[in-house]
Amino acid sequence: MILLFGGTTEGRLAVNELEEGGRHDEAPSANGTVQPLYYYSTKTGEQDVSMTRGIPVSGAMNADAMTAFCREHGIRLLIDAAHPFAAELHLTVASVAETLHIPAIRFERLFPCRDRDIIWLKDFDEAVSTIDCRTLLATTGVQSIARLKELEQRGVHVVYRILNRESSIRLAHSQGATDDQLLFLSADAADLQDWQLVNADAVLMKESGTTGGFVEKVVEARRLGMKIYAIKRPTTPAVFHRVNGPHGLRRMVERLLPEFFPLKSGLTTGTCATAAAVAATLQSLGIGHELPAEVPVILPNGETIRVAVGYGNGFAFCTKEAGDDPDVTDGIEVRATVEPHTGSNGSNGSDGSDGSDGSNGQTVAHDLRSPRPSPRLVIAGGDGVGRFTLPGFDFPPGEPAINRVPRQMIQHNVEAVSSSLSLPPQTLKITISVPTGEEIARRTFNPRLGIEGGISIIGVSGIVKPFSETAFIDSIRRCVQVAAASGTPRVVINSGAKSERFVRERYPDLPRQAFVEYGNYVGATLTIAAELGVRCVTLGVMLGKAVKLAEGQLDTHSRRATMNMGFIQHLLDEAHVDISLNGLTLARELWQRVPPQQLQAFADVVIGHCRHHCQPLLPNGELTILLIDDDGRIFESTKNN
Repeated sequence: MILLFGGTTEGRLAVNELEEGGRHDEAPSANGTVQPLYYYSTKTGEQDVSMTRGIPVSGAMNADAMTAFCREHGIRLLIDAAHPFAAELHLTVASVAETLHIPAIRFERLFPCRDRDIIWLKDFDEAVSTIDCRTLLATTGVQSIARLKELEQRGVHVVYRILNRESSIRLAHSQGATDDQLLFLSADAADLQDWQLVNADAVLMKESGTTGGFVEKVVEARRLGMKIYAIKRPTTPAVFHRVNGPHGLRRMVERLLPEFFPLKSGLTTGTCATAAAVAATLQSLGIGHELPAEVPVILPNGETIRVAVGYGNGFAFCTKEAGDDPDVTDGIEVRATVEPHTGSNGSNGSDGSDGSDGSNGQTVAHDLRSPRPSPRLVIAGGDGVGRFTLPGFDFPPGEPAINRVPRQMIQHNVEAVSSSLSLPPQTLKITISVPTGEEIARRTFNPRLGIEGGISIIGVSGIVKPFSETAFIDSIRRCVQVAAASGTPRVVINSGAKSERFVRERYPDLPRQAFVEYGNYVGATLTIAAELGVRCVTLGVMLGKAVKLAEGQLDTHSRRATMNMGFIQHLLDEAHVDISLNGLTLARELWQRVPPQQLQAFADVVIGHCRHHCQPLLPNGELTILLIDDDGRIFESTKNN
């Protein structure tokens, strides 16, 4: 059991991750609930969060109350996703974790680099003694009004920006604030247009991170010519395992409470290549630095995770971990070498011209300071990394099969390493290689996609969730894109290799790239084809999926769609086929039960119902549906649908 402290955006993100814990085939109780996995604690209970595996808890806890709660409910892991300035809570969670000898995770926000043009203050006492202005706009919350009263005594006119709710207004008045000193947040907290009504020459804010709108507040203050004062966030107690995003949270929970998630997450090849590139940069350019066993990797969403790496003779490597996702690349070694580059700086978008910004590789999302020089990169593909041979990818034919997001990750992270080492601007050549890549690529989609000579370095989020629907649908989209770019007059979608083998005989002149595997995602595949402007689609389907599709179940996976015997009987009745369904366990058994002379009539009915649900997903295209039996016979509707 986990005790999670939230009430913030980070709390909501943590809930989303924890909801994926436990067994998802677990039967619900009589009232429709399943066994809870965590408690979600907030101070007021006012945050609206949807939970099915969590129990809400409201009210502040001191150390004794928290300790008692943990013992009573068998808490084995604490997660603190509360506001950065909830310092008392952070210390309490850390103390309870040490007392009970249970691990604790601090889910931190992303924080911009501390701009030198901002006046940084350690606390409110220093703020009161330092602030020098005529009118101050304080965005530090209603609780801070009493702490800033001394400024008013010195003649500073202070306007407090607070929530427009009765409890906040009442608390503001109790601390001596008058109505003319109150500026209310609009319904959209990110809307800062009301700042100009104050005519303040300075603003006081907390270092609240990106989800607290810190970057936007700095930008607006500068636009209005305000002097900026900011109170630094409290220091995180050392007992915490620190993460700053949902992916890192999941991986840390997997490490500290392995049984919580039934399936473990993994890393994309893009993240592995990035980690290897970071390690190789340290190995090649580090001066007197001990080479680390883990390196920080900034993911596309801005969060940082730590990834294990190793070192060889002139290269660094990262071993691909797929988690519980079935992936033929699991366990492969992704290598990187780094060397100065003296040739052309051109690198098809990998030379820093893509707009990526630098960071310190830890908790940075945006750098508000003046841009600093960063290395220009030439990213090359070595042994085992394929090359694009067809259009339709991020880069033209002939380029190494390293997609745009991994290239941007490598650029961003190597910039961070160079900054941390204070290296002078230079052009570096980073070569990514996979020693076993060419052999492994034969067991992937790569050959039909026109990627030759090895695997592709891919990944959009940087993290692979097991059996990820998103990842599979992304691969479908890529296949349809390549099919469309190949110039084929028709795209043929099939559930798998068996149905494709049979349908190929119907379309012998189509290129290999024209055939796309949809698995169970018929609806998603047709939607993608429509979005990409594909005009002619053939859908090949075996009977087991067809009877589900005919009922309108566009995702035919067995966990969502089951064989409906009543609906099958309806199909048979519509086709005027009079047979018994007693003992039927698989839909394909119907091929033996339906009399041969009635097979076409039955196929017409099944195809007609499939078309009814599928054609609307391809509104501007021609859809042909082929029903395939186990022996490869293909039935096409004889009716004018």
